[in-house]
Amino acid sequence: MNITDVRVRKVNDEGKMKAVVSITFDDEFVVHDIKIIEGQNGLFIAMPSRKMGEGDFRDIAHPLVSETRNKIKEAIFAEYERVLAEKHAMEESSREE
Repeated sequence: MNITDVRVRKVNDEGKMKAVVSITFDDEFVVHDIKIIEGQNGLFIAMPSRKMGEGDFRDIAHPLVSETRNKIKEAIFAEYERVLAEKHAMEESSREE
């Protein structure tokens, strides 16, 4: 299974939730609403989840193998860093004008 597309849909400068991401596998299967969260130990991904009863959340979709989770995390963070760099470059160029 190959990751064929990663799209950063929303980027937040404020708050703990930094972005919302969609990821596509083999150009055939997409998972929406993966969140990039700023935690105490840095950034991490949170898979799409649903609220269950007393404030508990359960993942709707998630990898079963840690190697797959790492591949997903690395692809998401790479695209997130690219989007941030592009955003900062646009902000710099608009300040120079």
